Amino acid sequence: YIITAALHALKRYNDAIAAYEEGLVKFPDDAALKKGLGEAKRDKDGPPRGMGGGGGGFGGMGGMPGMTNPFGDQLIQKMMLNPKTRPYLNDKEFMAKIQMLQRDPNSLGQMLSDPKVMEVLGLALGGDRDGDDDDDGAAPPKAPDTKPSSSNGSSSTETKKDDKPPAPEKKEEEEDLSQLTPAERKKKEDQKAAVKAKERGNELYKSKKFDEAHAAYDEAIALDPTNMTFVNNKAAVYFTAKKYDECIESCLQAVEVGKANRAPFEDRAKAFTRCAKAYQKKGDLANAIKMCQEALLENYDKTTERLMKNMELEKKKADTMAYHDDDKAEEAKQRGNEHFRNKSWGDAVKEYEEAVKRAPTNAPIRNNLAAALCKVMDFNGAKRNIEKAIDLDPKYVKAWARKGDIEVLMKENHKALESYKAGLGIDPSNAACKEGLRKVTAMINYGNSTMTEEEKEERARHGMADPEIQSILSDPMIRQVLKDFNENPTAANKAMSNPVVRAKIEKLIASGVVQTG
Repeated sequence: YIITAALHALKRYNDAIAAYEEGLVKFPDDAALKKGLGEAKRDKDGPPRGMGGGGGGFGGMGGMPGMTNPFGDQLIQKMMLNPKTRPYLNDKEFMAKIQMLQRDPNSLGQMLSDPKVMEVLGLALGGDRDGDDDDDGAAPPKAPDTKPSSSNGSSSTETKKDDKPPAPEKKEEEEDLSQLTPAERKKKEDQKAAVKAKERGNELYKSKKFDEAHAAYDEAIALDPTNMTFVNNKAAVYFTAKKYDECIESCLQAVEVGKANRAPFEDRAKAFTRCAKAYQKKGDLANAIKMCQEALLENYDKTTERLMKNMELEKKKADTMAYHDDDKAEEAKQRGNEHFRNKSWGDAVKEYEEAVKRAPTNAPIRNNLAAALCKVMDFNGAKRNIEKAIDLDPKYVKAWARKGDIEVLMKENHKALESYKAGLGIDPSNAACKEGLRKVTAMINYGNSTMTEEEKEERARHGMADPEIQSILSDPMIRQVLKDFNENPTAANKAMSNPVVRAKIEKLIASGVVQTG
């Protein structure tokens, strides 16, 4: 009936009449065929009807008045609401045909051999709009609905039918395979059998019967080798069984199947992500990150992105740990010492930095690096390294002495004073700390007399840049003592008897912020 209606709609009246008559030979009592034949003969022999009486062109299709192009804008909505035709919306090739029919309905004659087109044409002509015809025959799934509905009666049964029809039985009832070739019919049947095998495999997987699950998935793959989901499910079983090599192989195979058969990007991304996790379990973080990148190219997902970032951090940490080697660190240190003795400061810095990478917790190497950085005038870098050396070994006296020397070079005499004292607190006989303390004390006590005004201002600016000095100056008690030195010396001297106040005032003097004499 659909084909005859299509021929009628295309104004191929002779073909339509022949088709109706052929149909009546097989089904002589079919009212729709009789009615269609009469209308086809009338349209052929009579004048064209206007839109109001059924219309020319597609207006007389199947005796539905006022209908123009059945492939118009409402068809997409009908296809979306119909569970049989909804998957066709994802078929780019098929949708291109629909768009061609929307532009030129008369091109339908070229597509009458396509069962999907004929199925959608039937939908457009008003048949099987919501799949209700198939629901009527789905008697077995309705039986369970009547058991718990003792109080609600038939209304509960109707609600379940409308809101949640049993999908598998519905599809079986709705699927009309009569228009398909034997090969196409077998393919459809194999696909249904493959889904059932997959569902059986899922149940076996949940029961941890991995070998049986593999067999079920293999059966599904054999029946429908175009569906990547079955291969991806095998990969999941391998992953759970900690067979990571087999999991990786199955994931990559699933992706290839998916790409070849235009599987959704989300499914392909899922396979790549599982592959990444398998590589991570093997400790191959480089390939794990690569698989995450491939997954994100297929489909962006925040969870996958976070997984990749965590892997990158893990890899960076692993690479750093793998680089550690005390023996190679010592070799680099000795090369650095040789360059330092030859006054090749840049080469010395390079070798000491390599030694630090090889042994980042070695305080003496950082001490040597700080000395070399001072030679190339990188005082900030030198101070960072010497402070790290002290963090690693707080009782390393040479580091305290080096720290004081660097602070003198940075015109931070108040800090140098504390560093030398800290070193002497560990080893009172340390010559470097003793000499450093003597020199910095002399600079503080007598330096003002030999400094130019510009040098004094620069030294004060260095002091003011120190957060500790800023904190001292913001202390109201210290501000009052400084004021008392000019206005009330007796009160200031009394305040200096407090060791805390005295230490803070001395620090201000050492920094050059407060000048005496």
